[in-house]
Amino acid sequence: MLAIQRLNSSSRPTPLANHTPADGLQTESAPHNSSAAGNPTAAGLNMTLGILSNVVALLILAKAYNRFRRRSKATFLLFASSLVATDLAGHVIPGALVLRLYLVGAPEKPPDTACLVLGGSLVFFGLCPLFLGSVMAAERCLGVTRPLVHAHLVTTARSKLALALIWLLALGVAVLPAFRLGAYSYQYPRTWCFIRVLGADTQGMDVAFVLLFSGLGLTSLAVSLLCNTVSGITLVRARLRKRSCCPPQRRSAKSHDIEMVAQLLGIMVTSCICWSPLLVFGLMSVSRSYQGSLGPEVDHYRKLMMLGVRLATWNQILDPWVYILLRRAILRKIYRITKSHASLRAGAFRSYRWDAGSYHSSEKGSAKKI
Repeated sequence: MLAIQRLNSSSRPTPLANHTPADGLQTESAPHNSSAAGNPTAAGLNMTLGILSNVVALLILAKAYNRFRRRSKATFLLFASSLVATDLAGHVIPGALVLRLYLVGAPEKPPDTACLVLGGSLVFFGLCPLFLGSVMAAERCLGVTRPLVHAHLVTTARSKLALALIWLLALGVAVLPAFRLGAYSYQYPRTWCFIRVLGADTQGMDVAFVLLFSGLGLTSLAVSLLCNTVSGITLVRARLRKRSCCPPQRRSAKSHDIEMVAQLLGIMVTSCICWSPLLVFGLMSVSRSYQGSLGPEVDHYRKLMMLGVRLATWNQILDPWVYILLRRAILRKIYRITKSHASLRAGAFRSYRWDAGSYHSSEKGSAKKI
């Protein structure tokens, strides 16, 4: 997904709002096309960075999947590859539509087909990573805590079916406005489209749509947090108990589990930081707008939504780097470097204590001779 950039200072400022005499609520007015056609260079560079990152991560995961096809890690790699592929598509499709808005500007008429497609793609490609992250965390939690049950229940066919259901669920939520359940509209500064959360025409269906979108997203994050916490505690306890008695093959299996849980923790932290603001800001904005209590604070909520979508788009740039950096080979190198530094510090501390002890002993010997 493309990180939405603010218009550059050289472009003509967009009329932000018109006050309605009925309730004082501000609604966005249609800007001139030239105001939306800001400099798309930064947006294009951001899009390129996201595409390259996802392609590199996808190649790494595809290579690992071919190597571990018959092991328990294959299911995790299947989900992870699907997540990165979804992120890549979510970077290209909305990114192309946003670049089009930068170049030609948003039309003055009500939301057109391009806006509806862009809003739906942002919802779809926003929910998919959150759903996949929670399913991956639940799968690893089952594999770590109940390996026999995991081996019996989790198969490649069922994993592919779960992927299809995840995509269908996200698609079903994204197309709800086509059935008059919510709506998409241009958002400030009219370079992107999303769920209608601000405006005098905010309706109860808009509130329900935002509640559904944010509720599903926050629930997915909560499931990921719970499952990853359980997996992490289980692995730490197992490592403390069986560090010296585990056979080499079992230690290798545990190292794979540690690698996968570390990657899931990275995905969870990234998703929480990037997606929580937009989910919460959307709920805040639509509730205040529906109650008609925004008043002069509407510009503040527009900027909050802009900040939220910028953070959310960075999720699809940072997700691939979790798999690139948190691989077992990289983690092993980090562990060795940390261990060597700790050994050096311990050795220096022991040497200092020995020198200090020798100094005191020599002083005592000199005193006795005197």
